[in-house]
Amino acid sequence: MQEILQSGIDGIALGSIIALAAVGLTLTYGILRLQNYAHGDVLTLGAYVAFFANTVLKLNIWLSFVIGCVGAVIFLLICEKILWAGLRKKRASETTMLIVSVGLALVMRNGIILLWGASPQKYDLPTFPALNFMGLIITRNSIVVIVMAIAVIAGLYYLLQNTQIGKAMRAVADNPELARVTGINVETVILWTWIMAGTLTALGGGMYGLITNVRPTMGWYLILPMFAAVILGGVGNPYGAIAGAMVIGVAQEVSTVCPASLGNLAKYCIGTEYKIGVGLLIMVLVLLFKPQGLFKTSS
Repeated sequence: MQEILQSGIDGIALGSIIALAAVGLTLTYGILRLQNYAHGDVLTLGAYVAFFANTVLKLNIWLSFVIGCVGAVIFLLICEKILWAGLRKKRASETTMLIVSVGLALVMRNGIILLWGASPQKYDLPTFPALNFMGLIITRNSIVVIVMAIAVIAGLYYLLQNTQIGKAMRAVADNPELARVTGINVETVILWTWIMAGTLTALGGGMYGLITNVRPTMGWYLILPMFAAVILGGVGNPYGAIAGAMVIGVAQEVSTVCPASLGNLAKYCIGTEYKIGVGLLIMVLVLLFKPQGLFKTSS
């Protein structure tokens, strides 16, 4: 039981990171109808820009995270200007845009490798001893990740529910044409969507670097759990994406627990290399009984 609880804590930290990125992904789909497979590499880009600010510019980690978010947002706005806006204007199909996003992901990943190399990197941070709570080992970085994710999600909820741009975003997600007719500036909403998606995803990448190494493939390995969280929670529903991310994160970590007391049966335990498969299996099982996901979709 203690091993399960320990893995559950790790799963909450991982789920918090997936949640931030999945919210950005579901906002992008809900408003732009874009299945963006480059989203995971936006997470990687945010982490590497933060790494550059922290290790080369010698800035503290919090300011480095801010710079990482700014860098990711600028990149996304450039892509919107020269890529996505043109494709929407030409009424490109969702399949075409998906394929373009895969190509963009490959360009981003190889660009990161070109600039920073393929070796794992670490932030320049002091080392703190882990906390021991009733036999559970909790690192300070995991606590920071969870607390920050809760704060950011609370801020997101306030923004979507109580601000003018948040209400406009929800209106565009429900019905873009009706929103345009009622006077909502859809182009402004699109820009804010990219800003919010880039900020949340880059912050998730920066925080992921706190609990693991910063490496070029970090976003690629999280893209499938992100999509699983989005689909599980209801496509286009940011709050559903958060719930789905927590389910996926905890399930992935807990599923690989293999107590030593099993003895020879331990060889039948699920290896850590199958974590992503566990998350996707849960998604499939849920969708078999509730195809629309756990919560209502935006469509």
